[in-house]
Amino acid sequence: MISPLAFQTQMNISVKPVDSNGLSRIFAAAVVNRQFCQMLLQDPHTALQKGYLGETFSLTREELDVIVSIRAESLTDFARQLNRALNYQ
Repeated sequence: MISPLAFQTQMNISVKPVDSNGLSRIFAAAVVNRQFCQMLLQDPHTALQKGYLGETFSLTREELDVIVSIRAESLTDFARQLNRALNYQ
């Protein structure tokens, strides 16, 4: 297993210590682009690394860790798991 700190050095993702709008941007990209959505569902690590249309996502350490661990069949399931893991209720 790769430690969370290793992800920061391997991926072109900005990790912030506070909540960010990175999650909103990820979901917006997944909703408007089927290819990005499929990549996010099948390989979240690669999806975050590649970004969308040249844009990377600013995420907290917790958000990053949760996203790369999610295995979902649909964007709805992805959102449900993310919500549950981050305790956004």
